Amino acid sequence: MNQYVIAGIHPWNRRIFEDRIAKLPGQWVFFDKRQDLELERLTEIGPQFIFFLHWSWKVATEILDRFTCINFHMTDLPYGRGGSPLQNLILRGHQETKLTAFRMTDDMDEGPIYMKDPLLLNGSAQQIYERASLLACDMIARFVNAPNEPVLQSGEVTLFARRNPAESELGTFGDVDSLYDFIRMLDADGYPRAFVRRGHLRLEFSNALLDGNGLLSANVNVVEES
Repeated sequence: MNQYVIAGIHPWNRRIFEDRIAKLPGQWVFFDKRQDLELERLTEIGPQFIFFLHWSWKVATEILDRFTCINFHMTDLPYGRGGSPLQNLILRGHQETKLTAFRMTDDMDEGPIYMKDPLLLNGSAQQIYERASLLACDMIARFVNAPNEPVLQSGEVTLFARRNPAESELGTFGDVDSLYDFIRMLDADGYPRAFVRRGHLRLEFSNALLDGNGLLSANVNVVEES
């Protein structure tokens, strides 16, 4: 029976694994910690493929050389190589994208491509990440049933820069739509929410809603900073 590994660091990755992926044909193992992904343990499992739903650390070259590692990136590669793809897409005005499954190499996001599926970018970051994980599950199911050979990336390369938490501070916006997009693109568990500072208070925004009349509402969580 074929062995497979799924790597994902977020709770929704594990939920989707338990609810759907683990029920696919074969033996499936879930990793959610950096220390899980080490060569000796993987050699014992002997996975045919290692799928990365969401991973924040560089994978060791010895693992990439030994196993077929497949990552899911939220852009139409080679457009959008690099960090913070969701936030960079929304800031550039994209309303939809492609979820790209590609073989991982030592060069970030440059590996050959197995498949791409369309992905909508409406809703909060949390909703989009969960939607992307569900889509990745569907792509995994198709792939393990009928593996294909990847093809080299082609087209113009566009690089995205990884955002840092300080960039979540609200600045000046020309319209309410841009403000809405800024709040929702940061609204996910484990991510730094959009915020403003007022003295020693930090006001964090979530659950943004924009009605048909241009009225924006959001929840505000007030944190006292030391």
